[in-house]
Amino acid sequence: MDTSNLLRLAIALLMFGQVAQTLYSPALTDIGQVFRVTPAVAAQLLSVYFLAFAAGVVVWGRACDQIGRRPTMLAGLAVYAVASIMALVANTFSVLLAVQALAAFGAAVGSVGTQTVLRDLFEGAALARVFSLVGMALAISPALGLFAGMTLVSEFGYRGVQVCLLVLALALVAWCAWTLPETRPERRCAPPLFATLWLMLKDIAIWRSALLVAVFNIALFSYYSLAPFEFQRLGLSPELFGYSGVILALGSGLGAVLNTQLLKRSVEGPRLIAMAGMVALLGAIGVQGLHASVWFLAPMLLVVMAFGMAIPNILGSALAAYRDRLGTAGALFGLMYYMLIGSGLMLAGWSQNLGGMLLACAGVAVLLSWQAQPLDLIYDR
Repeated sequence: MDTSNLLRLAIALLMFGQVAQTLYSPALTDIGQVFRVTPAVAAQLLSVYFLAFAAGVVVWGRACDQIGRRPTMLAGLAVYAVASIMALVANTFSVLLAVQALAAFGAAVGSVGTQTVLRDLFEGAALARVFSLVGMALAISPALGLFAGMTLVSEFGYRGVQVCLLVLALALVAWCAWTLPETRPERRCAPPLFATLWLMLKDIAIWRSALLVAVFNIALFSYYSLAPFEFQRLGLSPELFGYSGVILALGSGLGAVLNTQLLKRSVEGPRLIAMAGMVALLGAIGVQGLHASVWFLAPMLLVVMAFGMAIPNILGSALAAYRDRLGTAGALFGLMYYMLIGSGLMLAGWSQNLGGMLLACAGVAVLLSWQAQPLDLIYDR
């Protein structure tokens, strides 16, 4: 098996979901004009995308165990491609909204399916290193999607974004058909869904991992949802906000590189997560203190760097006890943290306080990461 080519495919599949979401962000204003809806109504496209994505994680993750990783991946990407074609001919906003939900449902396979394949092939420190490498690529996804979306919308409107997404989906279908092997272990039947759910609901370590994934993601995406208003309040241009995404992507990439180097030096994952929590807390304090000037971007780099350090280690170790049911467990784990992220971002939108949200997220991260060993001891009993 050519693991290098497979790893490139895995990175592309994991990036696809983020790129698809951020590509659509600059298109919202054009969609509002074309379909004559208010900005608040147009913004429902992103909310629907997130909710349908969470549902897709469960369905595709379960399918990975039932029918296999390869057919599940091809089916999910095909659903996305069909939805993209439907979006090109949608003539009302309601139809576009429904099609966007279908597209998000299909795109979810790139997250849960790819993570399942990687967990099939790697484990322990090797899996953490793979997720760290993936994290470097994911760091640039939001900035890549944002700039590509701005360019496409300015030249071709929202349909330019839709055509781009269709081409990407078809390319991934062809790449998967050519490269992706079946990695599901041999078994007689798929593990029971509700028995796995009950097992995970009782697992303190799983809840801790889900919360850690959630708070680091909420901290990152709170910036993308609240910073535009901060820039507006400070009298800064929207273009500067776009450039800030590149700066923060570099920070996240730096965190992933640092994580890789520390793993090579045999620094353990739990310690790296705890270090990331402290880095995030320092950054959050700085953002809160400098919120009255554009210099709040400097400590925000620490927050995104912490994201790049923490996420690979959390994802790499979260399902170590569920290797006999990785697809089902990955689906349920994804649902847990996506629901937590959605709730946190709703709170961020309500609060309109970037510094406060970052402080809350970093505080929870520090508490959970530094209390990991006592929680493990309690659970083992």
